[in-house]
Amino acid sequence: MERAVLVYTTWPTIVEAERAGRAIVEARLAACVNILPGMISHYWWQGKIERAEEIVMLIKTRASLAEAVGAAVRARHSYTTPAIMVVPVERVDPDYQRWIVAETNGFGRATPSS
Repeated sequence: MERAVLVYTTWPTIVEAERAGRAIVEARLAACVNILPGMISHYWWQGKIERAEEIVMLIKTRASLAEAVGAAVRARHSYTTPAIMVVPVERVDPDYQRWIVAETNGFGRATPSS
């Protein structure tokens, strides 16, 4: 069975994160997106240290869809250089793994909006 991965990214607002997360799930690029508001980031940007309040997004998908997920994040993101990190998963409960694969097998098909 295909390996599961997490795609980690951050967003500047909850509205932007939710809009992108729902679109990624609707497109069957991911079985699930977790959105975690309230993160504080300190980072280097253009030669100085910045501070920002951000939202973390964890995207649960298959390894073969990681590039397409990254492209979907970039297409919807307002940052010049969004954080997009593919994190391999060492172990997944077999039933959960089957669910991830089943929910992403329809990648590319049109799905109705709820």
